[in-house]
Amino acid sequence: MIVVTGAAGFIGSCLVSRLNQAGFDDIIVVDDFSKKEKDHNLENKTLQAKIGRNDFIAWLADFYQEVDFIFHIGARTDTTEFDKAIFDELNVNYSKSIWNLCVKHQIPMVYASSAATYGLGEFGYDDDESKIPSLKPLNPYGDSKNDFDNWLLKQTEFPPFWAGLKFFNVYGPNEYHKGRMASVIFHAFHQIKEKGEMKLFRSHHPNYTDGGQLRDFVYVKDVVEVCLFLMNDRPKSGIYNLGSGKARTFLDLAKNTFLSLGAEEHISFIDTPIDIRDKYQYFTEANMQKMLDAGYQGGFHSLEEGVKDYVQNYLMQEKYY
Repeated sequence: MIVVTGAAGFIGSCLVSRLNQAGFDDIIVVDDFSKKEKDHNLENKTLQAKIGRNDFIAWLADFYQEVDFIFHIGARTDTTEFDKAIFDELNVNYSKSIWNLCVKHQIPMVYASSAATYGLGEFGYDDDESKIPSLKPLNPYGDSKNDFDNWLLKQTEFPPFWAGLKFFNVYGPNEYHKGRMASVIFHAFHQIKEKGEMKLFRSHHPNYTDGGQLRDFVYVKDVVEVCLFLMNDRPKSGIYNLGSGKARTFLDLAKNTFLSLGAEEHISFIDTPIDIRDKYQYFTEANMQKMLDAGYQGGFHSLEEGVKDYVQNYLMQEKYY
C-alpha cells in the first residue's frame, strides 16, 4: 500500500495518476477534502481509500503494517501567507509526526521540501546538506520547509529510506484550483485567451531586464517520474534538488505560451506587487548533479516541450492528468 498526502492537490494528484499508470492501485490518499474545487484532480483515479488530513496520523499509527511507502507531498504552500503558526502546524509539526511514525515502523518516505529554502541564493542552489543550516529563506513558507529539513538532519534514527525533494518552479496540469499560487504558465494562458496579451512583472533589479528574471521551471510530469525512481530504486537517502537544471526567463515562458496557442505575441510589464517585491527571487537554478549521480536517467522536458504539452493537451482541452 502506498500513501500520498496532499493527494488532491497539484503535484500529489499527478503522482497518484502516475502511480496508477505504473500499476499501483492500492493507494491511500490523504488531504483536506473539504475544498471541493480540488475534487476533479482525483476523478478517474484508482484509490483504496480517502483519509482526512486531521485523521491520518491516528490512522497511520493503527495501520502502519499495511503501508509500504509514503509520499508526504501535502503542505501549506502559500508564499504570501505570513502567519507562522499555520506553517508550524501544517509544514513542520505535522511532518515531524509522520517522520516519527516512519522511523518507529520503518516505513520508507519521500517528502516535499522546497527551493524557497534557498532565499536569494546567496549560498547557491546546491543540495549540499552541510549548507542547509546557513540558508536564509525569504518568507514563512520557506522558513517552515527549512525548519523541517534542519530538524530532520539532527535526528539519530531514520526510516530505511528517505528523501527530501527541493521542488523548484513546478508547472503543469491539475493546478486549476491554485488561484494566485498557480504557475505563471497557467496565468499566461488565461490572460492570452481572455485579453490577447500577457503582463509580466517588471524588473526592480539593475542586473535584470524586464522579463529577464530567471527561474528553474520544471514540468510536473518530470517531478513524478523522479518520485517513482526514488520509490523503486532507493538510492542513497538525503535531500535532493528537483528542478530542470536549466534557468529560463519569464520572457521565454511567455513567448512559448503564445507560440503553443498559435497567438500573436503581446507582452507588457507591470510593477511587482509591493507585498512580494522585497522577497522576490530573480534567479533560481537547481544543481541536479546529486540526483544524476544517484542514478536518475529519466531526463527533463525543456521549457518548450513542457509548455507545449501543458497548453495544448491540458489547458486548451480543460483536461486533468
